[in-house]
Amino acid sequence: MVAVEEMELSSEQSTSTQLVTSKRGGLRTMPCIISNEALERVASIGLHANMILYLLYEYNMDAATGASILFLWSAISNFTPIVGAFLSDSHLGRFCTIAWGSVVSLLGTTMLWSTAIIPHARPVHCNNPLKEKCVSANTAQLMLLLASFGLQSIGSGAIKPCSMAFGADQMDKPDNPKNERVLQSFFNWYYASVGVFVMFSVTAIIYVQTQFGWVVGFGIPVGLMFLSALLFFLGSSLYVKVPPNKNLSAGLVQVIAAAWKNRHLALPVSPKNFDAWHCIKSSKFATPTDNLRCLNKACMIRSPEQDIASDGLANDPWSLCTVRQVQELKALIRILPIWSTGIIIAMTTTQHSFAVLQANAMDRHILGKIQIPAASLSTFAVLTLVIWVAIYDRILVPLVAKYTKRPRGFTFKQRIGAGLVISCLATAVAAEVARQRRKIAIEAGFLSNPGGIVSMSAMWLVLQYCLSGLSEALNSIGQLEFYYSQFPKSMSSIAMALLSFGGAFGSLLGSLVVNIVDDVTKKDGVSWVSKNLNKGHYDYYYWLLTVLNVVNVFYFLLCGWLYGPCEDKNNWDEEEEGMKEMEEMEKLSIKSGEYAVVYSSA
Repeated sequence: MVAVEEMELSSEQSTSTQLVTSKRGGLRTMPCIISNEALERVASIGLHANMILYLLYEYNMDAATGASILFLWSAISNFTPIVGAFLSDSHLGRFCTIAWGSVVSLLGTTMLWSTAIIPHARPVHCNNPLKEKCVSANTAQLMLLLASFGLQSIGSGAIKPCSMAFGADQMDKPDNPKNERVLQSFFNWYYASVGVFVMFSVTAIIYVQTQFGWVVGFGIPVGLMFLSALLFFLGSSLYVKVPPNKNLSAGLVQVIAAAWKNRHLALPVSPKNFDAWHCIKSSKFATPTDNLRCLNKACMIRSPEQDIASDGLANDPWSLCTVRQVQELKALIRILPIWSTGIIIAMTTTQHSFAVLQANAMDRHILGKIQIPAASLSTFAVLTLVIWVAIYDRILVPLVAKYTKRPRGFTFKQRIGAGLVISCLATAVAAEVARQRRKIAIEAGFLSNPGGIVSMSAMWLVLQYCLSGLSEALNSIGQLEFYYSQFPKSMSSIAMALLSFGGAFGSLLGSLVVNIVDDVTKKDGVSWVSKNLNKGHYDYYYWLLTVLNVVNVFYFLLCGWLYGPCEDKNNWDEEEEGMKEMEEMEKLSIKSGEYAVVYSSA
C-alpha cells in the first residue's frame, strides 16, 4: 500500500514538473535572447565595420595588411563557433555557453577600448599614413590589439551558434501541426531582428566614431555588451534549457573508430535484417541507411553474446555503436558538400573593407551638407535583408505555398542557389563601379593623389550593397534552416555553427586571395589592391571574385543533385521524445523498486 502511494506521489510530481516546463519558453523569452545576440552583434560589427580605418590611421598599416588582419579576425570569429557548438551540445548546454560567451566578449571589447584610451597602447600618430615613414606598432602594442580581437572571437564563438538554437528551443513544439511554419518564421524574423540592430551599429556607432573619436566610439560597444549580458541573465528563470548530450562528441568519434576496427567484416546481405544491427529500445532507427555504407560496420553485431551486455548496451562502445550514432555522423558528413558551397559567398560578403576605402574617396554628401560615414553604406545591405524577409515571409511564402503545397514555399536548395546567383551579380556590379570611379579619378588628375575626393557620388556603391544583402538573406537564412532541419535537436548548436564555420573558411580564403593577388599583380610597387586606389585595379579584383562565384553556382548544382531529397527532422524529434519518455519510465520503475524493497523490509 505504501509502495502504491509513493508511486502515485512520484507520478504527480512528474506531472507537476511537466506543467512547470510547459510554462517556460515561448515568445516572452525572445526579448532577452534576441537582445543578447543583437547587442553583441552591434558591439562587434560596430567595431569591425570601421576597423580598417582605425588600423590605417591609428596603427599606420597599409590597406593589404589591414584587410588581411580583418580577414583573419573574421576567420577566427567564425571558426570558434564550431568549438562553442560542440561544447554546448555535449558538455555545458546552450544557456551556460551563452552566459560565459557574454562575459568573455565584454572583456574583449573593454580591452580594445583601452587601446583607444591609452596613448602608449598604439604607435605615434602619423599625419599622412600613406607615406612609408610612419612608425609601425611594436610587438606589445600589436599583442594587446590582437588579444582584444581574440577574446571577442572566443565570446562570439560561444554566443553565435547557441543563441538562435536556444531561441528555437523556446519555440519548437513538435506536437503543433504548424510547427514547421512557426520555425521558418522564427528563423526569418530572428535574422531580420538582429539585422535591424546591425543596421543601427553601422550608422549610429560609426557616426559617433567618425564625429567624436575612437574613445567614445569604442566605449559605446562596451556599454552595449554589458547590457547584452545583463538582459540575458534576467530571463534565466523563463528559459527552456535543453540538457547537453554528454555522449555526442565521443559518440561521433566512436563511430569512426568502430567502423575502422570492423572494416574487414562483410556487411549483411539483407540491410533490413534487424537482428544484425545494434539499436536502442523504441528507436526509429532500427537499420542504417544505404548511403556511406562503410560506416554501417560500426553498428553491426558480430556476436550478440560477446557484443551486447545484459542491459542491452554495447560492452565496448569503441567497437560497437548504435544505429542512431551512425546516422548522426552520416547527417554531418552528408551535409558537408552543400556546406562548402557557402565558402565563396562568405568570402564575397567580407569584401566590405575595400568598398569602405572606395567610399572614403568619393562624394558622400546627401541632401546638401549631410555627409555619410564611409562604413555606414553597408546599412543598405542590412536594410535590403530586412525588407526581403518581410516580403518573403508575409507575401511570397503564403502565395507560393498555395501552388507548391509546401508550408515553407520555396525549398531550402532553391533559396540557397538563388543567393549564390545574386552574389555573382553583386560582384559584377562592384567591378563596374570600381572601374568607373578609377576612370573619373584619373581624369581629375588624382592618379598620384589617392586622398583626392572624386566627384562621383558614393551612392553608386548602394546597388552592390543591396545585392549583397539580398544574396545573404536568401543564402544564409536558407542554410540555417537547411542545417537545422537535417540534424536532431541535440545537435542544433552544431547546425547553427556550420554557417559561421563556412564564413571562417571564406575569410581565410579571402585573406589568401588578397595576398596572392597583391603579390602576383604587383608591378613597380603597385598591385590590383594597392593602397593607392587610383593606381590599383580593384575592378579586376572584383571580376576575379565574379568568376569564382559563377563556378561556385555550378558546383552547388552538382552538390544539391548528389545530396538528394532532404531528411525529415520529425524522425529525430519523435525519437528524442521517445527516449526521454523511456528514461522517465526507467527512473520511475527504479524508484518503485526501491520503495517496494523498503516496504517489504519494514
